[in-house]
Amino acid sequence: MTMLLWLGIALGGLVALAMGLRAVGASRWARMIRAHTTPLESDNVDARDRLPSPTRFDPRELEGLPAPVQRYFRAVLTDGQPIIAAATLEMAGTINLSVTAEQWKPFTSRQRVVTRKPGFLWDAEVAMFPGLPVHVEDSYIAGHGRLIAKVFGLFAVADSQGTDEIARGEFMRYFAESPWYPTALLPSQGVRWQAVDDASANATLVDGPITLTLLFRFNDAGLIASVRAESRGAGVGKDGGMVMLPWDCALSDYQPQGGMLIPMTGEAAWVRPEGRKAYFVGHVKKLRHEFLP
Repeated sequence: MTMLLWLGIALGGLVALAMGLRAVGASRWARMIRAHTTPLESDNVDARDRLPSPTRFDPRELEGLPAPVQRYFRAVLTDGQPIIAAATLEMAGTINLSVTAEQWKPFTSRQRVVTRKPGFLWDAEVAMFPGLPVHVEDSYIAGHGRLIAKVFGLFAVADSQGTDEIARGEFMRYFAESPWYPTALLPSQGVRWQAVDDASANATLVDGPITLTLLFRFNDAGLIASVRAESRGAGVGKDGGMVMLPWDCALSDYQPQGGMLIPMTGEAAWVRPEGRKAYFVGHVKKLRHEFLP
């Protein structure tokens, strides 16, 4: 009986410790996210005030664009659609934490996106095990890329930031996810389109020293089905260097949102020599757009 009593006390102590760590970690993590969000919002306001731009979509700007691109904009936008300045997405889904095995874990997230000065901050909580959360920040702010993961929001298990390749990879994510804020893909917002064939086109976007060109593929309904980059940093290899792989994002389940058609499901995958391997599936639960005045 005494052994069972002490075992119960020990287990109770562990539970109390875990609850305390979770509370303290969540508070510290929230403070960090607020600190990182401030420059994201400030840059967007400064750029909005500084950069001239139409405030509404005019179909005349589609003249001369590749045919599938014109079909896409006519499918998802209406004449006079306000230009998106920012968006907030709440998501739920699963993420595979292993490169070689199937270690899918559930997550929930809140993502803030701004478009005048391209940037985003993805704040996620991954349930590693019951009662063991890992907080993750994936962001691109003022040209700086960042990926941070901390158990309980306290103990770092990943911290990648400050390199040109990290920044490029995070800006790539912003660009590939632009069907969630589709007016950001218009020529008036800085995107240059080049024809490939009747079902795909290359799009180029520049932010500071970074120039990206991604391949957009369109389905039979004229909607963006996938976005592909031929090379993105997939992590650190055995020699300590970044492994570069093709990267593919699939988009589906388009639904009306604020007068636009928006994909509600996204899947990200690495294209390895042995084939395409998905590592992220997310479903949009809530989506709010903010528009230029």
